[in-house]
Amino acid sequence: MKVLVVGGGGREHTLVWKFKQSPRVAQVYCAPGNAGIAADAVCVNIGVENTEGLLKFALDEGIDLTVVGPEAPLTLGLVDKFREAGLRIFGASQKAAELEGSKILAKEIMFKYNIPTAKYADFTDAAKAVAYIRETGAPCVVKADGLAAGKGVIVAMDEQTAVDAVKLIMEDRAFGDSGNRLVVEEYLEGEEVSILAFTDGTTVIPMVSSQDHKRIFDNDEGPNTGGMGAYSPAPVYTKDLEPFVYDKILVPTIEGMKAEGRTYEGVIYAGLMLTREGPKVLEYNARFGDPETQAVLIRLETDLVDIIEAVIDKRLAGMEIKWHEEAAVCVVMASGGYPGRYDKGHIISGLGEASATGATVFHAGTAAREGSIVTSGGRVLGVTAMGRTIPEAIDNVYKAVEKITWDGVQYRKDIGQKALKRL
Repeated sequence: MKVLVVGGGGREHTLVWKFKQSPRVAQVYCAPGNAGIAADAVCVNIGVENTEGLLKFALDEGIDLTVVGPEAPLTLGLVDKFREAGLRIFGASQKAAELEGSKILAKEIMFKYNIPTAKYADFTDAAKAVAYIRETGAPCVVKADGLAAGKGVIVAMDEQTAVDAVKLIMEDRAFGDSGNRLVVEEYLEGEEVSILAFTDGTTVIPMVSSQDHKRIFDNDEGPNTGGMGAYSPAPVYTKDLEPFVYDKILVPTIEGMKAEGRTYEGVIYAGLMLTREGPKVLEYNARFGDPETQAVLIRLETDLVDIIEAVIDKRLAGMEIKWHEEAAVCVVMASGGYPGRYDKGHIISGLGEASATGATVFHAGTAAREGSIVTSGGRVLGVTAMGRTIPEAIDNVYKAVEKITWDGVQYRKDIGQKALKRL
């Protein structure tokens, strides 16, 4: 079969890499792809938001299966457009993807269906939001309502930071129209875990656990990013927690969405905080997480095509999904200055040497130029390695990371350290 992956980051490179391993797949295409993906797939220069262009390509090329990586095309209704044209596509419909596209909708769903989450208030007026913060105090979390590439969430440990966050979102328009409305949430204490699950709108099958590292610097310091690394499994997510998360979070979310006329099919991602009162939902994503996908899918034993087809055909109930026992760690190597301003075009060296260690180097923000691979984004690479244990996987991944260099490269040195404290 011919498979099209929509997107051009590390998550999409992981999906392409996985599809390439399937005996059922003859050719993989990726739109728009990147320099690393080009080694594993035919890259097509169509942007992820060009829904008409993607549809025309899929029809002209006779694509058998399309898989959507990023959130933007989902919220623009790409899945609905493909389905209307009779094409097989994996991802959330436009109505379902609003669970990620609107923080306020997500909160309303959680409160209506008794899904554990932080208390909140939402605002369309900056002055009212500031007054609420002055009244309730800090710490708190301020979130732009709409999509903001993982950067629209400000954890404010003091009142002034929270007030500045309101200004940044609603007055400075740092995230454009995503900041027309905002949410102020209570601050939750605990350790985070990411739970992704496949769902066909009725059946929900969770994947193995992982933990993302959002902050740019070691020890969870500095501003939020799209994610600086992940590992799987997350020891903090014990067997005792699995039934609660399944019964009280994942299933009620899918059932609630169906009841709201927003039947949810594809991958659902629940970002959880493990508090003293139990797991609570921080956020939902309507697709595979990035960089969690790198650490999770490298452990997937079952053919991903078989799982995706079971979702599309609504027969997930009979599916058994197998995972490798080994642990996996992904370290994101980023451009200097990210998540703020950064330069592009720096030549990347050591990619071959890193791969020779046994690690897999997933490309995120790379381009080809005059025979070299150069940086072209904030998050540039997701170096991923496995090991029999998490400590072994950490050793393996950093051996590979140390082989790769470019001007201004930055990466966290502590991915997986929280797991070591638990082991």
